[in-house]
Amino acid sequence: MSTKIYVGNLAFTVSNDTLADKFAQYGTVQSAKIIMDRDTNRSKGFGFVEMSTSAEAAEAISSLNGSDFGGRQMNVTEAKPMVPRDNKRY
Repeated sequence: MSTKIYVGNLAFTVSNDTLADKFAQYGTVQSAKIIMDRDTNRSKGFGFVEMSTSAEAAEAISSLNGSDFGGRQMNVTEAKPMVPRDNKRY
């Protein structure tokens, strides 16, 4: 079963491909996605990586949390489930 990882404090120059390459050292990356601001189309500085097994994800988290990537110290943790939001705009 795959495990989703939250990656925070990313440099704004990090792309989906460079993020996937960084995590590929620790196993099979099923997906890597930088979250973009819909108005400016600029990175929000965080993203998600999905690894093929929980063992690979655990190794990546323990190895990369706090490490330097693109001049910034990454925050790497297991992703929490998304909480439904009320999308009302006033």
